[in-house]
Amino acid sequence: MNFLGGFGTSVFAFLLVLSVLVFVHEFGHYFVARRNGVRVEVFSIGFGPELFGWNDSHGTRWKFSAIPLGGYVKMFGDADPASTPGAELQRMTEAEKAVSFHHKRLGQRAAVVAAGPLANFLFAFVALALLFATAGQPFTPPDVGGVQPGSAAERAGLMAGDEIVAIDGAGIQRFEEIRQVVSMSPGQPLDLEVLRDGRRITVTVKPEVVEVTDRFGNVHRIGQLGIMRAGTDHKRHDPLTATWQAAREIGGMIGGTFTAIGQMIDGSRGTEELGGPLRIAQMSGEVAQTGAYALIWFMAFLSVNLGMINLFPVPLLDGGHLLFYGLEALRGKPLGPRAQEYGFRIGLALVLTLMVFATWNDLVQLRVVDFFRGLIS
Repeated sequence: MNFLGGFGTSVFAFLLVLSVLVFVHEFGHYFVARRNGVRVEVFSIGFGPELFGWNDSHGTRWKFSAIPLGGYVKMFGDADPASTPGAELQRMTEAEKAVSFHHKRLGQRAAVVAAGPLANFLFAFVALALLFATAGQPFTPPDVGGVQPGSAAERAGLMAGDEIVAIDGAGIQRFEEIRQVVSMSPGQPLDLEVLRDGRRITVTVKPEVVEVTDRFGNVHRIGQLGIMRAGTDHKRHDPLTATWQAAREIGGMIGGTFTAIGQMIDGSRGTEELGGPLRIAQMSGEVAQTGAYALIWFMAFLSVNLGMINLFPVPLLDGGHLLFYGLEALRGKPLGPRAQEYGFRIGLALVLTLMVFATWNDLVQLRVVDFFRGLIS
């Protein structure tokens, strides 16, 4: 079976990548909680039974747990890792309330919750900025090196030597940005601002819809213009330019993710592209074998997506907590225990459903289902 190839490498790379990203996310919660005087009881990488750990001088138990699919920070006053208020909140002494998360001001609680996703964005930003300032950024001028006969680009009148400077009003600096926007817009008209012989002209082009299979065996419907780039290189930036380019890359990742989600909702993109832990493990192994540069880029991409997912307004996720805090700010008081309980139950059901769906996609894409069907047929 292909999915077993490089299994050890995939598992190691997956555990490395996930542990780093989970640590970054949870450390964001931990750091801001400590800055606001909250006592942190547990900092765990993973769930379930503890494998090993230690206590620090502040009384926090740092540990690695048996199920490496996430992590949590349990603060004083929490009943569980989901930060559900404990039953003992009303019986706390003044000294205990002073270090209890749930007795902090609304703004402080919101800052602690938001710090996790923000830490993921910050990690991606710093990682890419350092990467661009040291190893360089893949850079290809947005020039049209050639046009394929019969392609969407030829029908729109694009010519070799054209420089694409904007798409739908958004500035373009690299050929990679053209490919990113076009691939996310199959069959959708795009207005290209083109620099030709010193003149700016506008060309409307409708990317063709094509199906491609990536090296992981996943089939994607993407847009294609039919143009070739002029050349490529790695361009090392000064620190200021590197930080700016890192911010642009993260903006592109966020925009691309929202575009893909919107296309899945309206039906123009298939949901089979949603991947779970098995596919992330396989991709981690594949990327790790290509080198440190690709692995750092992959971690930055996953970190951005982890931050985004956690900001979705779904109870149980950080975004759900922030939603509750927003309602508390509007009402002048927290939601009742029953409303919060139902909210967390709904959130848990949604998260588990998404995990099962994504894992099923993994099993299908990795041909595990076909393998077991073959055993019984």
